[in-house]
Amino acid sequence: MLVPWGAIINAAVVAVGASLGLILGNFISERIRTLIFQLFGLCLLAVGLDMVGHSSKLILVILACALGAITGELLKLSYRLERIGDTLKKALKSPNPHFTEGLVDSSVIVCVGAMAIIGSFEEGLGQGRNTVLTKTLLDFFSVIILASRNGAGVVFSAVPVLVYQGALTLLASSIQPFLTPSIEACLTATGGVLVMGIGVNFLGVKPPVPISSALPALLWAVALSAVFP
Repeated sequence: MLVPWGAIINAAVVAVGASLGLILGNFISERIRTLIFQLFGLCLLAVGLDMVGHSSKLILVILACALGAITGELLKLSYRLERIGDTLKKALKSPNPHFTEGLVDSSVIVCVGAMAIIGSFEEGLGQGRNTVLTKTLLDFFSVIILASRNGAGVVFSAVPVLVYQGALTLLASSIQPFLTPSIEACLTATGGVLVMGIGVNFLGVKPPVPISSALPALLWAVALSAVFP
C-alpha cells in the first residue's frame, strides 16, 4: 500500500516550523516583526504574480475569483471558518487575535501552488519526492514567519497539507488524466491571486482582503477551465 510520505513529512515540517516561529516570536520586537511581515508581504506579491503569469486565460481566473467570492459569501464561509478557528483558539487558550487569520492564510500559502500538485503526483506515480521536499523546505521558512505573528493557528495548517497532498498522492493515477495542463495553470493562477491577497493584507492595507470568503474560487477555477479548456 502506498504511503504518502511526502505529505506526511511536509505536514510534520510545517508543524515544527510553526512551533519554532511561536518561540522566536517571543524574542522579536514588534517593530522588527512588522518589518519582516511587510517584506514577506512583498515576497508573496511577487510569488503570486509569478503564479498568475503561468496562465494564458486570465479571463477565467477573473471569473473564477468573482464566482468564488459570491459563493463564499452565500455559504458564509468566512463566518464558518472563524467559528472553527475560535473554537480551536478557546481550546488552546490562545490570546493571539490573529489565530484564525493565521490558520487560513498559512493553509492557503502551503497548499496552493503547482509544487503541491506536481510533487504529490510525482510521488504517487513513483517518480520520487524531489519537488515535494523542495516545497517542504520553502514551507518551513514561510510558517516560521507566519507563526511569529499569527500564533498557534499556523500550526494547524499542517492538517490541510496532510489531507490535501496526501489525497493527491494516493489518487494520483486516477486524477492525473483529468488534471490537464489547462486546469493546472488556471488553478495555479487563481491560487496566485489569493496569495497576492494575503500579501496585500500583510502590508496592512485596509480594509483587508477577505481571503477565506474567496477560497471557492479554486473550485471554480477547476470547473471553468474544464468547460473552457
